[in-house]
Amino acid sequence: MEEKLIDRLEKAVMRLEALPAGGGVPRLIAVEDGVDAASDPALAAFDDLIANYLARVSAAAGKIGDKVLEATKILEEAFSTLRGLLIKVKQTQKPDMGGLAEFLKPLNEVFGKANASTEGRRSDFFNHQKSVADSLSALAWIAYTGKDCGMSLPIAHVEESWQMAEFYNNKVLVEYRSKDPNHVEWAKALKELYIPGLRDYVKSFYPLGPVWGTAGKAGVSAPQKSSAPGGPAPPPPPPASLFSTDSPKTTSSKPKEGMSAVFQEISSSNVTSGLRKVTDDMKTKNRKDRTGVVNAAEKEPRPSSLAFSKTGPPKLELQMGHKWVVENQIGRKNLVIDDCDAKQSVYVFGCKDSVLEIQGKVNNITIDKCTKMGVIFKGVVAACEIVNCNSVEVQSQGSAPTISVDNTAGCQLYLSKDSLKASITTAKSSEINVLLPASEVDGDWGEHSLPQQFVHIYKDGHFVTTPVSHSGG
Repeated sequence: MEEKLIDRLEKAVMRLEALPAGGGVPRLIAVEDGVDAASDPALAAFDDLIANYLARVSAAAGKIGDKVLEATKILEEAFSTLRGLLIKVKQTQKPDMGGLAEFLKPLNEVFGKANASTEGRRSDFFNHQKSVADSLSALAWIAYTGKDCGMSLPIAHVEESWQMAEFYNNKVLVEYRSKDPNHVEWAKALKELYIPGLRDYVKSFYPLGPVWGTAGKAGVSAPQKSSAPGGPAPPPPPPASLFSTDSPKTTSSKPKEGMSAVFQEISSSNVTSGLRKVTDDMKTKNRKDRTGVVNAAEKEPRPSSLAFSKTGPPKLELQMGHKWVVENQIGRKNLVIDDCDAKQSVYVFGCKDSVLEIQGKVNNITIDKCTKMGVIFKGVVAACEIVNCNSVEVQSQGSAPTISVDNTAGCQLYLSKDSLKASITTAKSSEINVLLPASEVDGDWGEHSLPQQFVHIYKDGHFVTTPVSHSGG
């Protein structure tokens, strides 16, 4: 990244040297795409963001290499594309919705490339790739067009997008905290690129979204079919009538069409002439090879129904005004419940390989029969319950008085500083790890495994139970 900046400066110097000696004061900064980078504070600040924050991520990725470096190059391409769009915004009038989709097409292509890197067989650096892919949605703040566009304000959008990516970024920190400092540096630099980097940039220059040009070329519109010059195309002919109402002369000179032709064929021919006649020996009551007795030995097993009919359709809805139901979601990484309050509960059932973010404090959360499910919540009033699950990860960003884990194999609990006093109850469960934040701001998470084996000793008239402790010889 530093080499690119040096290369840009060298090109700018070459342009200055090529300017004529006289004829007024020369421009000090090269003009890119018709926009003076020096006279545009927003563009200059974006270049500083790339130089100060993105360069740090690239430097750490260069030390790691492999898939991490590939993911970081996609990250660099995304920020470079966003820079081009920021220049284009000032030269373009505000487009309509179809034109906005065309305007954002270069950025969407980079998003697709990042998501494609996370599909298929998982690599050893899947968490890095997923962190980058999920974080890129923060760059979509440039699509904000107003309070009715369905998006949060740009500052909130950046923060919310990073919260989705932080789930996987924290896994990188936990995995490599005692293995490789380069991975830890990469994860910390990636977070600082968005929080505070991109968030503060948007807050300073685009708190209400991009400012479109007023005197420039019109925004790109959605492609439409071209019409012949000289006026609008003539309207299409009216559809043919279902039943013909033509005069006898017309019908005699022209074959009938539509349903009238069908009725004519039925009335003019014997429609049953091609059917076979059923003889007496073909009737079921006269066939000796058929009996009314069912042999249990010959009964075949009933074919299993489709998975969709077993699990039912996917749901994400508020029922009765107080219960959010999230059911049968498979492979969905962007599930969000944003309009919730402390009187509502959330029930997650039968989900697989998905991530749910609850952006408000609710009364109770229940996660039932889920596999490879991730849940992030702001806080709960009563309890968070995890039942009959496999390989789930739950992160609390606020208070959680009680957390219960029942009949679950594999559970990662991420607690915030507000939920350190939570009462954790486990039963018939294994592989439960609790991760606690460090006391320092940039410190690593502390991982603690909860015991799953116990020793019961009868002593002084009652049993004394203690967890099993393993020690290496």
